[in-house]
Amino acid sequence: MGERQKLKFRWLRGAYAIVRLAADVSVPEWATKGEFTSITRTADELSIVCLADDLPRDVDSQHHWICLKLEGPFPFSMTGVLLSFIEPLSSKGIPIFAIATYDTDYVLIQEEFAGMALDSLQQAGHELLGGT
Repeated sequence: MGERQKLKFRWLRGAYAIVRLAADVSVPEWATKGEFTSITRTADELSIVCLADDLPRDVDSQHHWICLKLEGPFPFSMTGVLLSFIEPLSSKGIPIFAIATYDTDYVLIQEEFAGMALDSLQQAGHELLGGT
């Protein structure tokens, strides 16, 4: 395997939630607000990633997550991008939730692992842009 890619990433502000709703419900309005949301419907579920502050009180999320955005865009022909980013996390047992969009990838990490995750990513040569 070649040398691991060195990527730049940003930490999106706020705590995020990942929730699962029934497959047949309408997309709720609260799920569409904020800098980053992800809504995926399958035959089994409606999966929503959004700011935790936007969740109504009756919707539960087990964990709060930080959201890291890889600085893309990455062409479809470019392989190993996500792998090079999550491998340092996986090797330390850090749980992640990855989402790909047309232009880039987002990696959510449970808040309690944030410090360890950022250290692992930077030790692997990835660069945090801006700040938190």
